[in-house]
Formats: sequence, C-alpha cells, structure tokens
Amino acid sequence: QVQLVESGGGLVEPGGSLRLSCLASVGIFSLSGTAWYRQAPGKQREFVAGIVGGGTTRYGDAVKGRFNISRDLKNTMFLQMNSLNPEDTATYYCTGSYRGRSYWGQGTQVTVAS
Repeated sequence: QVQLVESGGGLVEPGGSLRLSCLASVGIFSLSGTAWYRQAPGKQREFVAGIVGGGTTRYGDAVKGRFNISRDLKNTMFLQMNSLNPEDTATYYCTGSYRGRSYWGQGTQVTVAS
C-alpha cells in the first residue's frame, strides 16, 4: 500500500504563485507514471504535468510555460505554479504507480480569485 499526500493548496490572487507538494510513502523514484492532475467542479479530471524516471517532463497545454514539475531525491514531487488565473481553480491530485497498481492522493484545493 502506497500513500500519496498533497499539500500546498490555498487561495491566491490572479497572477500569483503556489507550490504544491506530493509526499509519497515510498521513494519517489520507486513510482512510475508520476503526475499531477486536476479537477474543477463539473469538469473531467485533466492532466496537468508528468515526470518520468529519467526526468523527462510533459505538460498539459493549459499550463505549458507556467507550471513546472520536479522531484527531490527522496519521496516528494512538486508542482510550481506561476501566473495563476481563475481557470486554474481546481482540486489538484498527484498520482503514481507502484508494482503495477495506481495510487492517488486525496487532493489539495487551489482557488484563484481576487
């Protein structure tokens, strides 16, 4: 059983920044398919950013150039979010697979509003 715990969400004004963290109960490099997703009310879950073993990253079109995904050398994955706008308001989830099973965190709420 792997646990993923997100933190760092909150209320931020348009144009502001937040840094989300995803703490894993195993080494972060033990997970495959590590990524961030988000889901806004009434909308489908949306891919935000992903990072693979070698460090290759990819981003959803809506966040390219504004968000950055990274990992430390232990058990945490990050999502640096800059130039936030109201359309970024959502619950953000981290995910990763371990021994063939996919795990998700409980989510952290990000609200962008004046």
